[in-house]
Amino acid sequence: MALLEVKDLSVSYGAIRALHGVSFHVDEGEVVTLIGANGAGKSTTLRTISGLLPVTGGEVWYNGEDITGADANRIVSKGVIHVPEGRRIFAPLTVRENLEMGAFSRRDKNEIAASMEHVFHLFPRMKERLEQAGGTLSGGEQQMLAVGRALMAKPRLLLMDEPSMGLAPILVDEIFDIIKEISQEGVTILLVEQNASMALSVADRGYVLETGAIQLEGAADELARNPSVRAAYLGGG
Repeated sequence: MALLEVKDLSVSYGAIRALHGVSFHVDEGEVVTLIGANGAGKSTTLRTISGLLPVTGGEVWYNGEDITGADANRIVSKGVIHVPEGRRIFAPLTVRENLEMGAFSRRDKNEIAASMEHVFHLFPRMKERLEQAGGTLSGGEQQMLAVGRALMAKPRLLLMDEPSMGLAPILVDEIFDIIKEISQEGVTILLVEQNASMALSVADRGYVLETGAIQLEGAADELARNPSVRAAYLGGG
């Protein structure tokens, strides 16, 4: 059984239809990527799964339960955690406070402390910046903080929206190494990413989203070799 199943999902912004009957699934332990141009509906898909946008039609199932239209806080409590586009850290709060906010729904103090140490293992710079305001961090450090904050919520399914946006190439490599490590630890990941080459390099499977509809799907290596995908998203013929 799929951990996440999206069935015939439609979403509208007023009169504008952003998603047109999108269907896909993510199995436990997979990394699945949604690739596509700006405005294709990738972020809308994640925000709808997270309960941040209302559903016009279709269903979202998680772990065998229909969560269509559920409140975002209820979805978070089930282990579906969203790393939003643009990081959205709490700029006035310290790194420590941002990380603690990620664990706001947890009560297991010893395990929360263990999660904090795990974040420091993945992102040593977060420990160095612990009492620094989030808003004073570099863009790459803010992305690390956003991922760390999500991990503090103990995700079973991690939704990642454009984690490499605006980062220098060396930091992009670092973030994707971390994504691989998180996956190897057993967290299922649904990844939205403009950098299709990097996304397909870490994913098991992928879906190509164009103007709010799935146009292609397949194993990540197959999509990376597909001539139309290469021409549109990978800078090759």
